[in-house]
Amino acid sequence: MTPFYDARGNIYAVVTPDAVRHSGIDLPGQASRAAQTREHWALSAIEAFCGWAPGTQPPGSKDHRCDGLLIGPFQAAPPFDLLIVNTDGTLAERSGNGLTIFSQSLSEQGLLPSEEACVLRVHHDKNDAVSPVETSVKPAEIDGVHGFWLDLGKPSFGPQAVGAQGVESVTLNGRDLNHVQPLSALNPAWARSQFVRIGNPHCVTLVAEAEALPSNAQMREPALAEGLTRIAYATPTGAGQPCAAGVNLQWAVLESEGQIVARVFERGEGPTASSGTSASAVACAAWRVGWVKAGEVKVVMPGGTAPILLKEQGGELSRVSLFGAARLMG
Repeated sequence: MTPFYDARGNIYAVVTPDAVRHSGIDLPGQASRAAQTREHWALSAIEAFCGWAPGTQPPGSKDHRCDGLLIGPFQAAPPFDLLIVNTDGTLAERSGNGLTIFSQSLSEQGLLPSEEACVLRVHHDKNDAVSPVETSVKPAEIDGVHGFWLDLGKPSFGPQAVGAQGVESVTLNGRDLNHVQPLSALNPAWARSQFVRIGNPHCVTLVAEAEALPSNAQMREPALAEGLTRIAYATPTGAGQPCAAGVNLQWAVLESEGQIVARVFERGEGPTASSGTSASAVACAAWRVGWVKAGEVKVVMPGGTAPILLKEQGGELSRVSLFGAARLMG
């Protein structure tokens, strides 16, 4: 039986490469090779491990049982290679909740070191980013919750960081942001966005009022879903505008000191209850416009709250860490 894990409302299936092959799918033995040939196996793997059994899909539910598929580890000892497969068959460069879930699975198998950091290497086939993307993971506990700190490294900002084209400059609190015309065409309140790369690409739209945050239900309505898909997804599913390789979309509003409320529309997935890297990108964007200071920042999403730790050095963010916990679903 395929194990499913939940991290802040994000649900992933976790399977070993051998389990994929035993299902009749020709998955290469090396993660790097598997990533480069994903067109030949990824959708079949999604249907095999994430699809609903005939007659079991609840009315009004998503097309798949979960938000994606984690395949790994490809080794018996760290560092560990893995693949993060979106339900549309594309590969993600990084997923905070996905890596939290994978760490929990490794821990339950006795493979994750209990006292020291462990490196996870996500392989992908994107041309605009280095593969694999490495993340250092260490077991931790916050307020009695056992989980993991994920070291996401140093973020980069601006259109060049995510390969965005044809965007105009605007300002907020004296900081340069961007006007993404396809977003503001959907809602005039979505006129100021900050591009952030934190292993994967993000476009964080900063709004003044909570009413401007789209709900997940609204993002599933056909008119808005079509517009957001054109922006977030690369071709042929979307239009890849302004980022040819696609981009994860977030909306954020300052709720109180050190706390941001956010919504997420993921490239390759659509509206989601939460996203660890999205929360991290939101915290970085909020820091850059002066909404929050370095230190602990909490990002509240429909699926739960993500604690983020921002470290600053010389007036720049030098490191971003994300805390997460996951549970095996019954």
